[in-house]
Amino acid sequence: MTLRSHESTVDGAEGTRSQWGAAGAAEEQPSEVVRLATAMRELSQAGWYWGSMTVNEAKEKLKDAPEGTFLIRDSSHSDYLLTISVKTSAGPTNLRIEYQDGKFRLDSIICVKSRLKQFDSVVHLIEYYVRTCKDKRTGAETPRNGTVHLYLTKPLYTSTPTLQHLCRLSINKCTTKIWELPLPTRLKDYLKGYQYQV
Repeated sequence: MTLRSHESTVDGAEGTRSQWGAAGAAEEQPSEVVRLATAMRELSQAGWYWGSMTVNEAKEKLKDAPEGTFLIRDSSHSDYLLTISVKTSAGPTNLRIEYQDGKFRLDSIICVKSRLKQFDSVVHLIEYYVRTCKDKRTGAETPRNGTVHLYLTKPLYTSTPTLQHLCRLSINKCTTKIWELPLPTRLKDYLKGYQYQV
């Protein structure tokens, strides 16, 4: 997967928006609000959603990180909800996440958009690309024409994840059959609350 950075390196003149306080929110259907709320709850549980953060703040967080380290933040562009900031071989860069018709996908040029996978959840989108990057990482060629490979390999957490959450991630990597595990219902409910591996 390759990309060009779409987000300006200047701190947004429009500033970062407050969490989902877009003007069009009142016109949305209740199911749309529920979908966004669910996606944001999952994203908050992930531990690598940084909320309101400028481009330069994201660059500073990622500058000494290994290639493939990423975080999710509020987009400084008013037409987008979220942005992935990631450390590439050329340094930190940004890629917007588009939300349309109840689905999330990476922003891209028009001729490619229809071929990009769409997801109900931001965390599912990230998990998909982390897995894709693991499969394609070996033997990748150096790209040309000013593009860089986008590798999502390791999230940059806002704080050290709890042992509970790390255990949940490990269990999710081993099985999807949570209800068959010999665990109390309360623990199964906790595991079902975040069913991702990232």
